[in-house]
Amino acid sequence: MSKFKFAIMGAASIAEKFCGAVRLIGDAEIIAVAGKTESRLKEFAEKQGIPKYYVGYEELLKNEKPDCVYIATVTSLHYELTMMCLNYGVPVLCEKAMFTTSEEAETAFALAKQKGVFAMEAMWSRFLPPMQKAKQWVDEGRIGTVRYVDARLGFTAGKDPKNRFYNPDLGGGAAYDLGVYAYELSTFMLGEDVLDIKPEVIWSDTGVDICEHVTLRFENAIASLGASLSEMMEERLVISGDKGLIIVPLIHFATEAYLYNTNRQVVEHFTDDKTQNGFVYEAMEAMRCVREGKLESDTVPHLTTIRCCKMFDKIYKTKK
Repeated sequence: MSKFKFAIMGAASIAEKFCGAVRLIGDAEIIAVAGKTESRLKEFAEKQGIPKYYVGYEELLKNEKPDCVYIATVTSLHYELTMMCLNYGVPVLCEKAMFTTSEEAETAFALAKQKGVFAMEAMWSRFLPPMQKAKQWVDEGRIGTVRYVDARLGFTAGKDPKNRFYNPDLGGGAAYDLGVYAYELSTFMLGEDVLDIKPEVIWSDTGVDICEHVTLRFENAIASLGASLSEMMEERLVISGDKGLIIVPLIHFATEAYLYNTNRQVVEHFTDDKTQNGFVYEAMEAMRCVREGKLESDTVPHLTTIRCCKMFDKIYKTKK
């Protein structure tokens, strides 16, 4: 089988991590990178050993035939670039948050299905071994019936109104940067059928959400989500059942998971001591799906992204 050919749109630090992941995969390579600034692209390509770079995203698609494009730009460009790739018939693996509204998500995935092209949000944390182990424990009934999930992420981002966190023109805000993890990891454990979403939001002077609490109502469970760019939070996922609970520290960078009984005793502790680069799993999933002719991933299906975007819709409706 010939090597799987990735191309990258965007030359930010997260793209460097993706390059490192691809180098760990024996039958994959990166053939080109595209962006807006030639000097930055040239430096990035040389550092990462990428043979070609293009000033202009469409130039890449006109000149190369990648098996999949990894989109690593600021959030505000994700929809435009995803649609561009799909219209060229090129599969897409796009960084979170893949879209900013449910309308964008529904439009893009409808086009993907119409064109018969694979598309997936790069929710790498769903693939991490500790998160997979927690999901296994839930599915096996190790903590009984799950009624409550608590997911929170927060740190103090620089308050520069021009940075990607506080600038609305770049797709800034806690929901797109952190809330997406809280939502998509909670629904990974509880299922996609969210019946109601209730947000409480604090807005910054620049017009982005900087701190929020969101309650998700499922038929027989509740999820409490916290996300902040202005405060430190104890970053963790807690899954509570009538026979015990599961705690996954550092929710989106998870390296371990704890299983407790009803006496609050640890009965199993899973540690991931094998993963070198967590982006490997999402890259391999994209490769597998494209090679098998699938249009979406079972681990991060289109519905996950669409319904997370419905949470974004609700959050931004609270803005005054």
